[in-house]
Amino acid sequence: MSETLHPVATDHLPPFITAPGETDLLMTVMAVVLIATVLLVGVLYFRLHALPEHIAHRSHKLQLEIVAVLGLLALFTHEHLFWIAGLLLALIDFPDFGGLLGRIARSLEKMAGIKSVDEAPQPSEVPAAAVARTETSAEIEPAHAEAPGLPEESPIAPELRTGSTRG
Repeated sequence: MSETLHPVATDHLPPFITAPGETDLLMTVMAVVLIATVLLVGVLYFRLHALPEHIAHRSHKLQLEIVAVLGLLALFTHEHLFWIAGLLLALIDFPDFGGLLGRIARSLEKMAGIKSVDEAPQPSEVPAAAVARTETSAEIEPAHAEAPGLPEESPIAPELRTGSTRG
């Protein structure tokens, strides 16, 4: 480096100054550090935006889709309120009213003797002989024979089962 040194330059140059035509090592290292930093900050940014969705997914929340939409809205609109709302929805446990109401409905069906949709045979499970018998049956039951869905051993009054009323 001393043979190409300019005559006006001092003799004690720092080591990162390179001679003309040589590779600038400091600039190469700083370019790699800059690219790595930009990638790391981008990954951290997207990970932070997906945090409410990950929280809701891990705890199997019912409102997962709402949290995901709020996260996307916050990402594309840069409105932080959407992200905060998604985070709060991901952290709050809503009671499962659907399961409770389903249990009540199944209990009422069991008390009334009605087969629920879950217990009813599917069309593929019905035997072919039963299907053929119902298609060829010419016998039609009277409408007042029995109220639909009430079993014979029902505690309801017999006049309600047969359709007759007292005058």
